[in-house]
Amino acid sequence: MHHERDASTVQAAILTMSDTRTEDEDKSGALIGSYLEGHDHKIAAYQLIQDDHEAIQNMLTEWTSKGGIDAIITNGGTGISGKDVTYQAMKSIIHKEMEGFGELFRMKSYEEIGAKAMLSRALAGTRDQTALFALPGSSNAVRLAMKELILPVLPHIVGELRK
Repeated sequence: MHHERDASTVQAAILTMSDTRTEDEDKSGALIGSYLEGHDHKIAAYQLIQDDHEAIQNMLTEWTSKGGIDAIITNGGTGISGKDVTYQAMKSIIHKEMEGFGELFRMKSYEEIGAKAMLSRALAGTRDQTALFALPGSSNAVRLAMKELILPVLPHIVGELRK
């Protein structure tokens, strides 16, 4: 359902965390971009960086503080291995967490992959007037999150943050 304050267009940034992929190999980042553009949203920035706590925090802080970016969607680094630090990096800078996002993502993932869904630490929240989403790096996880959870509410979330 569309509300009068919903944003008609969203300026989004895509941040991919990977120690192995190059920009040309970033299928999940490209998939996020294609979903956004398919819904008439704009890609304001894109970056692929190492799965490094400080680098992630710095990029998210830079993008949220400079203005002009309504939403940042990250992919990669949300698992439980020692090198996965996206969750901690994002959680430490968000002002308000959207707990329901992670809960719904894991529920929807469970329907597709079973108990392994509990290993996902997908996260969403806000920092100032920017919505932040941390997705797993797999294309299937990105597809699920974008189609089922993010795109249906992104204009509403951004409209609420612009108030």
